[in-house]
Amino acid sequence: MPAALSRRTRPGRHVEAELTDLGYIGIVGVDEVGRGAWAGPVSAGVALWTPQDRTQGVRDSKLLPPEARAAVATRLAARVPHGVGHAWPAEIDQLGMTSALRLAVMRALAALERDHGAVPDAAVMDGSYDFLAGVCPARCLPKADLRCRSVATASVLAKVVRDRMMVELAASHPAYDFASNKGYPSPQHRHALALHGPTEIHRRSWAPMRALLGRGEYPRGALVDDRQPSLF
Repeated sequence: MPAALSRRTRPGRHVEAELTDLGYIGIVGVDEVGRGAWAGPVSAGVALWTPQDRTQGVRDSKLLPPEARAAVATRLAARVPHGVGHAWPAEIDQLGMTSALRLAVMRALAALERDHGAVPDAAVMDGSYDFLAGVCPARCLPKADLRCRSVATASVLAKVVRDRMMVELAASHPAYDFASNKGYPSPQHRHALALHGPTEIHRRSWAPMRALLGRGEYPRGALVDDRQPSLF
């Protein structure tokens, strides 16, 4: 096993065990991917804490090479109740990133309930902001995707789903190299933006992208895509 994937990087189970000892039954790990991209959705994964799951190779998704990450995600998807939700570029532009992330998490929870009949009563969340305020108690931990197995599971599942979406979108927008950069600002992506401008899947409110295109402040208030109704 490569040094980066050694035992030291293996996420633990102690945070979820502590919540179980406090009487919580349905505990989910929550993580997001795509926050810093210039194109495509921001996506959130939720994964139900399953003490019996012994899937090998679960790590923070950023530590896994793409092929290994996809293989781990396939095994996890068959064994762990989970959901992945997305907030789309027009929604990010209208709502701002914080509210868009909450929307993505709520959609992931809706998918968890729809597909697995699971409604959590507690969450472990990567970072310091509680996107589930008013929904269920949450323990927010920086670097939770490195420390907590349920959060690492959510991270892997969300990353693989979003990456596959960006590969599919690349076929319609070949100049931007989304299959490779997944919507992040690679040199080829920046060059295509300078030549062709943004597509419908770009986040037009992003200050770096607007500066690259020589445009001013983005006017808030664009309509949310009515095919993606708000859940809060």
